[in-house]
Amino acid sequence: MSRWELPIKQGHMDKPDGIYYQNMTMKDVKERLKKDDIIIIPIGSTETHGAHSPYGEDTLIATRLAEAVAERTGCTVAMPTWYGSHPMHHLGMPGTIVMPDDTFIAMLRAIIAGFWNVGFRKQILLNAHGQEYIIPTAIQEFGKKYQVPALILHVTWFEAISKRILDKAHGGPFDTTWIHADEGETSLALNLFPEMIKMEDAVDTHPKGVLPPEHFDQPGRGLNRPIAWYSNIGAAGSECLCFPEGVVGSPTLAAASKISDAVEDLLDYLVKLHDDVLKTYPTGKLPDKMTMRPKEEIEA
Repeated sequence: MSRWELPIKQGHMDKPDGIYYQNMTMKDVKERLKKDDIIIIPIGSTETHGAHSPYGEDTLIATRLAEAVAERTGCTVAMPTWYGSHPMHHLGMPGTIVMPDDTFIAMLRAIIAGFWNVGFRKQILLNAHGQEYIIPTAIQEFGKKYQVPALILHVTWFEAISKRILDKAHGGPFDTTWIHADEGETSLALNLFPEMIKMEDAVDTHPKGVLPPEHFDQPGRGLNRPIAWYSNIGAAGSECLCFPEGVVGSPTLAAASKISDAVEDLLDYLVKLHDDVLKTYPTGKLPDKMTMRPKEEIEA
């Protein structure tokens, strides 16, 4: 029996239904903080995902996951970051908006600080784009700069279920290796925002690495290979030169059913994370012994 209603029918960003912080009034937020002081901050990007998928696919993944968790738990969701950091091989790809790393880090640090000041001092940064290598830097910079009690957590969704998104050769559900805008990612999109996917326009490409594949891990690090996908320059060609279609793989093979069980497990995990945080630190309570700043100074 399904634990979640998939595919998801619609989003919440334009609805005053108690999901998004930006759609709430000051009174709404004050009342909400009395019950649940966790906020999920979806972190996405704007980048080319082929002719069949929207440019905002990564952001939509993060928001639809966050919305489902908020509906189930009562936590709050922030409006997403629509622009993100990108690896070098994304540079120059038409449709992809690349945020400079220092700007991206500073933006995330400011967002964390702003929500801390509101009262959301337990934050889950939910990432859905290939920038998992840089988000921890923003969290650490926030911690070092302000040194205030807080619980700031980063989850990149494909790392949370890395073993569930492998190809069949490695025990997963897919015929091809998960890369970008391909069989795997399109299957996920068909679960979370099927109304935006145009499968009739899907075009396959045939990626081939420069070096033998046993050196490199795929997103999620599910194969435990020595080198992460982002830990290189030169092992993959420029996207705009090698894959002008905006696809690295075979989206025509996508089907919502291939990843629906994994999506349910992912949502279950995110709910458990939320619940474990509130069980450990009930509303209004925070970790102690994490800063040497005087309590009076922090309260001021």
